[in-house]
Amino acid sequence: MFNESIKMAIDGMLSNKLRTLLTLLGIIIGVAAVIAMVSLGFGVKEQVKENISRLGSNLLIVMPEGRTASGVRLSSGSGARLTYDDAKAIEKQVEGIKYVAPMVSRGYQMVAGNQNWNANVQGTTPNILDIQDYTLDEGRNISEKDLTSKDRVCVIGQTIVENLFPDGNALGKIIRINKAPFKIIGILKEKGQSAGGQDQDDVVFVPLTTAQNRMMGITYINRLMIQAENEDVINDVQADVEQVLRTRHRIKPGGDDDFTVRNLAALMDTMMETANTITVLLGCIAAISLLVGGIGIMNIMLVSVTERTREIGIRKALGATYNNILLQFLIEAMVIGVFGGLIGVVLGVGSSYAISYFAEWKTVISIPTIVIAVVFSVGIGLFFGIYPARKAALLDPIDALRYE
Repeated sequence: MFNESIKMAIDGMLSNKLRTLLTLLGIIIGVAAVIAMVSLGFGVKEQVKENISRLGSNLLIVMPEGRTASGVRLSSGSGARLTYDDAKAIEKQVEGIKYVAPMVSRGYQMVAGNQNWNANVQGTTPNILDIQDYTLDEGRNISEKDLTSKDRVCVIGQTIVENLFPDGNALGKIIRINKAPFKIIGILKEKGQSAGGQDQDDVVFVPLTTAQNRMMGITYINRLMIQAENEDVINDVQADVEQVLRTRHRIKPGGDDDFTVRNLAALMDTMMETANTITVLLGCIAAISLLVGGIGIMNIMLVSVTERTREIGIRKALGATYNNILLQFLIEAMVIGVFGGLIGVVLGVGSSYAISYFAEWKTVISIPTIVIAVVFSVGIGLFFGIYPARKAALLDPIDALRYE
C-alpha cells in the first residue's frame, strides 16, 4: 500500500506538471534560501575569526592611561608611562606568556633614491613578527645584538618595497628615515589588510632602543603587546600582568590603574556572538519562505481533494479505510516536500558558491544545515498535508460518489 501510494503521488504530480512546479517552487526557494543565508552567516563568522587572528592570537595589548589632578581620565597612550623595564619584568615574572613586544611608533618620511614615502615606523623587539603573525620573505629579523648596539637597521613590508623600490630589489639597500640612514635587513611577506581596513604591509620595524634613543629621544614605550601560550591561560595572564604593573607603579589597593589591558580573545568572543546572532537572523528570515511553501502545499492539496472527491468515494466504496486515504494524501504532500527539499539543496549550495564567487563574500557550506533544511521541508509537507488528508479521509463515500 505504501509503495502504491508513492506511485500514485508521483503520477498525480506528473499529470499536473505546472501546478506541481508552482507548488515545488515554494519549498525549493525556502530550502535554498535557508542554506544560502546560513552559509553566508557562517562565512561572516569565519571572516571575523580570520580578521581578529591577523592581529595576533591570544593577544593582550597594554596601553598607558592616567588621570589629571582634577580626576579627569586621560585617553589611552597618554598620562603615565610604560617602560621597557616593565616589559622585561612582565616577561620574567608572569607565567603562561609566549612572547612580549614593547613598541613605540611615529610617522616619518622615508626616502630611497628619487622615491619617497610616508609611513608609521615602529620601534620594537624581535618577538613582534611572531605576535603579529608576520613572515620574512627575504633577509633576517631584528636581533638582540641590534637592540644592544642601537643599530640603524630595519625590516620593511611589501608596500614600502613597492613605493620606494619599484624594481623590487630592496634587501641590503639604504633608506633615509627622517634624513637618517637605515639599512634594510629584512623584507616581510605580504599580509594584506587588517580587520579595520589598515594596510598591514605598510610597516617599518626598527630596533626599540634605536627608535627611543636615536630617533624619538624618549625613554618610555607607547604600548606593550603580550601573546599568551593559549586561550586557556589568557585571562590568568591578564590578571598577573595587571598585578605586576600595579606593583611596579606603586598603585595602592583601591587606586585607579594608570594603564589598560585589552584582551583580544574577549573581543573575539563578543564578535562571534554578534556573528551568531546575524546567522540565526538570516536563517529565520529564510525559514519564512519555507513556511510560505508549506501553505502552498496545503492549498494545492485542498484543491486536489476537491478535484478527486469522486475518486475518493470510489476507493472507499471498494473498501479503502480511513487510514488508507489518509496515508495516500499524506504521502503526496511529503513527496512534494522531499522533491522540493532535494532540488532546494542543489540550488542553495549553488547559490552559496555564486555569492562567494561574484560578490566575493566568504560562505561556508554546513552539512548539518543541509540535513536540517531537508528534514524541515519534509516536515512542512507532512504538517500542512495533515488537514487536507484528514478532510479526504473523512469524506462520506455516498456524498463523494454523488459529487459533481
